[in-house]
Amino acid sequence: MSVNDSITKGLEEALAFTEGQGGTARVHQISVPNVDVVEIRRQTGLSQAQFARSIGVAKGTLLNWEHGRRHPTGPAQVLLALISKNPGVVEELLR
Repeated sequence: MSVNDSITKGLEEALAFTEGQGGTARVHQISVPNVDVVEIRRQTGLSQAQFARSIGVAKGTLLNWEHGRRHPTGPAQVLLALISKNPGVVEELLR
């Protein structure tokens, strides 16, 4: 099977699944815990500006998270959960 055929088959299965036709698609549910952004940043020993840069967000976004005005979601929440388990993970991976 060529790469194009494989991609096409995958897209067809995804469309069938969304239309309720089941197919062979598997759905994986992942539960990401809520994160304490202030505590996670403190574990890294970085300033707000340094931490924001290290995870690729604006300092204002980080401040909103830390003050509870907003909450990280999606990829940011996953990244923060990873950092909470291993505070040096970003530095290790991007070194």
